[in-house]
Amino acid sequence: MDVFELRNRLVEDYRRYAESFLTISDERIREHVEQELDQGLLWPEPALQLNPAFAPGGSIDDLVSRGDLHPECSRIFRVGKDSGPDSRGDELRLYRHQADAIAAARSGGNYVLTTGTGSGKSLAYIVPIVDHVLRVRDAEGSAARPRVRAIVVYPMNALANSQEEELAKFLKNGYPSGREPVTFRRYTGQESEEQREEIRSRPPDIVLTNYVMLEYILTRPYDGPLIRAAEGLSFLVLDELHTYRGRQGSDVALLVRRVRDACRASSLRCVGTSATLAGSGSFAQQRTEVADVAQRLFGSPVDPENVIGETLQPATDDVDLRDPVFQARLRERVAAGTAPVTYEETIADPLACWIERTLGVEREEQEGRYRRCTSRPMIGPNGAAARLAAVTGLEEETCARALREALQAGRQARRTGARFPVFAFRLHQFFSGGAEVSASLRPERERCISTSGQLFVPGSREEILLPLAFCRECGQEYFPIRVREGSDGRRVEARAISDTSRIEGEQVGYFHYSSTHLWPEQTSDIVDRVPEYWLETGAAFLRDSARKWLPRPM
Repeated sequence: MDVFELRNRLVEDYRRYAESFLTISDERIREHVEQELDQGLLWPEPALQLNPAFAPGGSIDDLVSRGDLHPECSRIFRVGKDSGPDSRGDELRLYRHQADAIAAARSGGNYVLTTGTGSGKSLAYIVPIVDHVLRVRDAEGSAARPRVRAIVVYPMNALANSQEEELAKFLKNGYPSGREPVTFRRYTGQESEEQREEIRSRPPDIVLTNYVMLEYILTRPYDGPLIRAAEGLSFLVLDELHTYRGRQGSDVALLVRRVRDACRASSLRCVGTSATLAGSGSFAQQRTEVADVAQRLFGSPVDPENVIGETLQPATDDVDLRDPVFQARLRERVAAGTAPVTYEETIADPLACWIERTLGVEREEQEGRYRRCTSRPMIGPNGAAARLAAVTGLEEETCARALREALQAGRQARRTGARFPVFAFRLHQFFSGGAEVSASLRPERERCISTSGQLFVPGSREEILLPLAFCRECGQEYFPIRVREGSDGRRVEARAISDTSRIEGEQVGYFHYSSTHLWPEQTSDIVDRVPEYWLETGAAFLRDSARKWLPRPM
């Protein structure tokens, strides 16, 4: 699939849909709106970004062989398992940040994982939780009563539902029904009363919930069995930690403290995950900042060393973009327009190397770590094509074509046995629901037309711009207004077309200004300008009930 072509088709479909509601009779306004649409008024150029490559961190089997994980984890955490009881799948390899998180969990302290989308954050707490459940069960024996060992809190039910499906791949697939090594249940308010009663009577090892439902569990008497089953709770996970800000953050911080008290969890380990939490500054400064925020939420210390970030690495050959020799090779490659085919050709391709260091990862000068590049559009003054054109001296259109071809080629190329290709890139396309057209009160050929949301004509603080509304049938433009009569005279204000509210002494309506098509004074001429249903049946004069709708001069 060509994602660029897919994007173009989506834009074309949305434009046809948007224009189906748009009828504009005034030629200048229509041309202005069409020009703005051509320039991306409702669909700006998409932002382009590569999913970076993460540094490897060994495998689950490696950790099991070293004694860092329970032996059963080798059977649980495998990829490609199906629902069959004997399915084994393939070895699960970890990223370095996942392995670091598992090590942080073994230390017994609180920790936070701040890595980007698609980095497998959930494994950073699921693996330690499952390992803990297995070890405790071995120590207590088969006679131990069911206990809730971990509660995972999500900000939205959709995330809990998704995680439930992912957990089933590890904890259910490959095991006979009813003989799963670790149990889990969703308890978010979507369940039937029968399901909730089953969960209360047979508590699972892991509960997936949201913070509102967790509040209910703490306060509702009939959820008491679940809280009693969670006595000595070992893990409390807050997924998407960055969503808990302001008042909501205070509520969740107090909730964590109440959970610790209600469950008598003196050794509770709190875990947080977030793709975006820290501000600017060095990685060390960011870790300190995140540790401070997490400590306030958790109500217990968080060591900055236990704030785990992503460790990135380039997938292509190491190059210096400023090297004149490399720039000459890059220009020759873009001018030739021949995309690589094999994995080996792709990672050595000068254009692929340039793309990864412009849209994927860049090295921090201070600490030498790789960090994600800021996304940028393909086309435009700050676009990738413009930057490539500045380096190579070639036409921007040539550069854009070469970039699209290289990205598509990188999406196909992968090393033998690798899970991901060289380039896993994304297009972030935003679609606006609409834009307001405004105009000044001047004759048609002179008035200023704008879709930028300005209140005044550019360069003036006196001449106002008023929003326009258009007749759905003929496209005639009108200014939606509110008229207020007061002791100081008449005041006219612009209003939103949907705002028809008014107080005593106000009127709402539409103002029409035309220098060429004046409203007639003669009744016989007026009849030709009004809808037929305003007229008496079979007669050429107005209904009495329609006279209140006739325009009045202002």
